[in-house]
Amino acid sequence: MTLLAVLLIAALAGLAAAIAWGGPRDIAPLASVNSPFEGVDFSGLPPVQRYAARDGTRLAWHAYAPTGSPAAPHQRVVLVHGSSSRARSMHVLAQALAAAGYEVAALDMRGHGDSGARGQASYLGQMEDDLEDFLRAVPHAGPQTLMGFSAGGGFALRFAGSARQGLFERYVLLAPFLHQNAPTARPDVGGWASVGLPRLLALRLLNQLGIRWWNHLVVLRFALDEASRPHLTPSYSYTVAMNFRPRGNYLGDIRQARRALSIVAGQDDEVFHTDRYAPLFAQAGRPVPVAVVPGTSHIGLVLDQRAVRTVAQACAA
Repeated sequence: MTLLAVLLIAALAGLAAAIAWGGPRDIAPLASVNSPFEGVDFSGLPPVQRYAARDGTRLAWHAYAPTGSPAAPHQRVVLVHGSSSRARSMHVLAQALAAAGYEVAALDMRGHGDSGARGQASYLGQMEDDLEDFLRAVPHAGPQTLMGFSAGGGFALRFAGSARQGLFERYVLLAPFLHQNAPTARPDVGGWASVGLPRLLALRLLNQLGIRWWNHLVVLRFALDEASRPHLTPSYSYTVAMNFRPRGNYLGDIRQARRALSIVAGQDDEVFHTDRYAPLFAQAGRPVPVAVVPGTSHIGLVLDQRAVRTVAQACAA
């Protein structure tokens, strides 16, 4: 056997081992993310509605009608939740937006809540297709804002930097995840996620070769407590982990975003370095307004009354 053959066999064995055993470890629950929702009053949560995506899957969402003076012109905010979560986690924020006069659509993104198998999607880019399908299935005559929180904020940036960015007039990113190596990132996302790095890197290599057979395997695990696990998404497949975020070249997404774009974040965010958003976007050549809410944690950004009022104001800025 030649040296080249030996090296090739060793490389394939290493790749197979990374895929088989290189998944994420279990992670201790993160109280700052799990506990705040225990005191939320969900009694006014609108009923689940559904729309058909292009693959025939019936995806879930919640509709909030304006309860305050309607915004002029009549505007709709499409809300995208954070990692592991679902539309109901945005309930307090959705109510604040409705009180400010906005129509609100809070989505269960594919792989979350009541939208398909949890933690799974069929292909990279399916989430963008789903969002476009929602806009077609539930049309709105006036201007629209795409607002995303945390990983959902990263996904909103992904959409804002894409060829479909013109489907929304405005993008509001709430404490967005940008990239694990971005200056805004904390180690392990502040203790929120465990990454199966060997498996993720092996699958990325295979995807570059056009091999996607194992994209359903888990590469991310979240710090959920036992009470939250039945309701949320405890882990992500490679497909969902790579789709529900900006593209790998997140700076390219920032530079390609041409529509109105702003950021709101909490001063006391334990998941991201929120003081670094403004300089990062400026260095990328795309300075944007960044509102930092004093005394507000990561989850507090979508639960605290002062924070959600600041977010509502960002839609009109």
